[in-house]
Amino acid sequence: MTDTHAGADPDADGVEPLAPRQLGAYFALMEAVSLLQHGVEQQLRAEGDLSYVQFQLLARLTDAGGPLTMTQLADGVVYSRSGLTYQAGLLEKAGLISRGTFPEDERAILVTITDKGAALVRRLLPGHVEVVRRLLFDALADDDLHHLGDIMSRVRDHMRAQPPRSAAPRKRRQAR
Repeated sequence: MTDTHAGADPDADGVEPLAPRQLGAYFALMEAVSLLQHGVEQQLRAEGDLSYVQFQLLARLTDAGGPLTMTQLADGVVYSRSGLTYQAGLLEKAGLISRGTFPEDERAILVTITDKGAALVRRLLPGHVEVVRRLLFDALADDDLHHLGDIMSRVRDHMRAQPPRSAAPRKRRQAR
């Protein structure tokens, strides 16, 4: 069921504004995500000197159980190619990942978590879980958790049905 303005007037661009409940849900979601990400980022910086994105990359590599391409990582963490290349460079310099060419396609770069990187994820995980539990899950009853998981899975799947960011053509720089 959608919450729409019956007969709401479009703005100057012809776009119908969000209904009050839609706007409220959007702002609550964005604030909750920002607060959760801030809490997680603080824990990761304090305990492991990692950014949230760096931890996401290491966690994805750990979860994958093997190497991933840079494109798979970019799509998985929803991060720009250039930003990912920069972050991967920092992680490689710290000895947490290694990068190499893909035998079947030399254009693709394979990323592998090192033993040092896997050990860091294992060390950070208890604190990470504590922060997530305290900030997110402690506020929810079991039924709430079921509904939240269902809702967010549907929203994520809807968003993921769009072509991945890696499939978008790169923007060309204009000549000056």
